[in-house]
Amino acid sequence: METNALTPALLRTLRKHQPHPVVSVSMPTHRREPDNAQDAVRLRNLVAEAGRRIDADESVSRQARTGLRAQLERALADIDLRYSLDGLVVFASTDEHQIWVLPRSVPERVVVSDSYLTRNLVAAKAQVSPFWVLVTSADRTTLWHGSGESLREHRGHGFPVTPEELENDVQREEQVGDVASTFRDEETRRYLREVDTALAAALAAEPRPLYLVGLAPALSLLEDVGTATRKAVGKVLSGGLVNGPAPELYRHLEPSLAEFQQRAAERTADRLNAARSRRTFAAGLDEVWESVREGRVAFVAVEENFQQTVRVEEGHLVPFGPAAPGPLSSGNGVREDIVDELVEVALDGGAEVVFVPDDTLADHSRIAADLRY
Repeated sequence: METNALTPALLRTLRKHQPHPVVSVSMPTHRREPDNAQDAVRLRNLVAEAGRRIDADESVSRQARTGLRAQLERALADIDLRYSLDGLVVFASTDEHQIWVLPRSVPERVVVSDSYLTRNLVAAKAQVSPFWVLVTSADRTTLWHGSGESLREHRGHGFPVTPEELENDVQREEQVGDVASTFRDEETRRYLREVDTALAAALAAEPRPLYLVGLAPALSLLEDVGTATRKAVGKVLSGGLVNGPAPELYRHLEPSLAEFQQRAAERTADRLNAARSRRTFAAGLDEVWESVREGRVAFVAVEENFQQTVRVEEGHLVPFGPAAPGPLSSGNGVREDIVDELVEVALDGGAEVVFVPDDTLADHSRIAADLRY
């Protein structure tokens, strides 16, 4: 599974208290040779470590141990490291497993608990800035998940939408001498109202930036008959893309995506400058982390590849050297993914989180925030 699949509903399910212990395994992976040669060995070692922890936990019943071990072995058999990105997360319960491939590095970790460890998934999804792409034509409208450079057609919320098959209005043709215009007849308007309703449902379930693709008359009428498209951040006036393919659709979208990212970078700089003027500005990992825990953060900007290993001492984050190899122990006070943890807590508290290019925040220790007070 990729970050596009992490819906709010699924995240709530993963965070629920489970009746039996569940296992979370995470590790960094490599996209290319020769670095990826080590990944298979490290994965097997982590699964073996998970098995040892399950056996050592006296609160886990024999039946649960058997189920957890079976699901971990199935996950190990299902993972194809040839298609790795930068991080891998495996969730296993007594009766199912999930495999998540992430475009963000994660630490080696094995956790046996009553809920899954979701912080790395949440941070990875926030980093790739998911978006929607609506592609419309007179006879079909599709909705696409966008994430990074990948696009995948969305099958849900009523999509794809197609109009009812109707014959031409013979009486109108006899009176006027032609057939109804593709983008003027009432049946087309009714079809596009259905598109607007379906799009509104998708945006309500997963709010994201929206891009529109289609011929100018179709997009104009879609805006006229409804409201869901009025906050679109970009438009591509091009036809013939309602069925993709994804690489071709992305090629047409690239200029609009780049323009939106540039505007977003400018808005981030303006917001942080305004925060400094209002004295609601925080910078540096320890200061931002403390503000996030207190629920005072409205907006966080963090560099895309910023990672920091820290030790928690007297409520503060102290930079720590490279952690010892192997899965983390929860008892040593060292946190390798504190940035991901900060992102998850900030989002849970209603803050907006944006990732910016490396070195953008070099003067602010790689992370900065606008505080509510």
